[in-house]
Amino acid sequence: MTQMLDAKKGTITDEMKVVAKNEGVSAEYIKKMVAKGRIVIPKNLNHHFPGIKGIGEGLSIKVNVNIGTSIDWVHIEEELEKLKIAVKYGADTVMDLSTGGDLSAIRKKIIENSPIPVGTVPIYQAGILRARKPEQAVVDMTEDDMFNAIEEHGRDGVDFITVHLGVTKETIEKLKNRRRITGMVSRGGAFLLAWILHNDEENPLYRNFDYLLEIAREYDMTLSLGDGMRPGGIADSTDIPQINELLILGKLVKKARDGGIQCMVEGPGHITMNEVGANVILEKSVTDGAPFYVLGPLVTDIFPGYDHIVGAIGGALAAMAGADFLCYVTPAEHLALPTIEDVKEGLIASKIAAHAVDISRGRGIEMDIGMDRARGNLDWNGQFRLCFDPEKARIYRERRGPSVEEVCTMCGQFCALKMANNYLRGGER
Repeated sequence: MTQMLDAKKGTITDEMKVVAKNEGVSAEYIKKMVAKGRIVIPKNLNHHFPGIKGIGEGLSIKVNVNIGTSIDWVHIEEELEKLKIAVKYGADTVMDLSTGGDLSAIRKKIIENSPIPVGTVPIYQAGILRARKPEQAVVDMTEDDMFNAIEEHGRDGVDFITVHLGVTKETIEKLKNRRRITGMVSRGGAFLLAWILHNDEENPLYRNFDYLLEIAREYDMTLSLGDGMRPGGIADSTDIPQINELLILGKLVKKARDGGIQCMVEGPGHITMNEVGANVILEKSVTDGAPFYVLGPLVTDIFPGYDHIVGAIGGALAAMAGADFLCYVTPAEHLALPTIEDVKEGLIASKIAAHAVDISRGRGIEMDIGMDRARGNLDWNGQFRLCFDPEKARIYRERRGPSVEEVCTMCGQFCALKMANNYLRGGER
């Protein structure tokens, strides 16, 4: 039984109760929105963890962290440290995007150690394991390879999977006609594009969608409908291949809901700021309010090393327009596999975007008001206690300590707060 099927039958599950309590809404509301498909609760029946999360309409904005090995860098202990950092700094979910090493063992280790939902992209494993065979390549994977990988991930306890269902013969033709500058930047999407063109067959995941739903139903895996046609540069933003894929995904959302399967939709990649809101509104309209999982959006392309900031700007705009789920971007984006410190920096940037939108809606503002009071009273210990990253705040204050402990070295004896407080409150001059 899936969360959605339970909700449609009028049952409020334990997971719905947890989400309701954490979000400050009624369990009845959660049940109603899960039944409609406007809220998802990624929770595999085989994965037991305390950090149950709800994603969707009327809830706080969630943030995902991507971790995982690459062919050039296989260090599972480092990935587990990234997981710890992600949890410490408030990630709501984590995705294992490993492509190097023993993929099954790495995934199991991450699931075993994760107190929050875990997502994956099974097509990576299907294609990479086939490419490791002598004289074979990604395009030699079979339909069985694809569905066996999905089944394995379900058995292992993966809570949500990205499946690139909109990469079809039709969308590939539109991509050819468009002649993008950046082509296709989705790795999973590229696997399927190459397979379709090499084998001259339709996308097996799209063609056999009913079978995919059966597997998802068995484990209650949430489907994240991937944006294989997302633009990889703002020169290609909001073009025909991207929109055509979204229209296909909108039809599949309805079919998944009819089958009692939770799903969300991914997008939109690199797009200009003025197009962010329109993309969110379009996704919500086409999918009847399915939770929107945004990658970025990246709103400019010339700041490698600072793309976590670029992504946070786009993420904040998307969340204000109605997006529900932000995929973090690290400073290493477009450059290298991120380090542990990159994961922290990328996550905090996205947390800033999510929190800024939440407090604009009256959610979680109490901490900010508490910080306002501590600052107004020059209560440094109170500020450290309330700030998101107290360790970093203390380092900044201590590295240039003030001669007068009450103030900081930015203003010193001319501290505006101290001066104003003294006069307004009748203190000493």
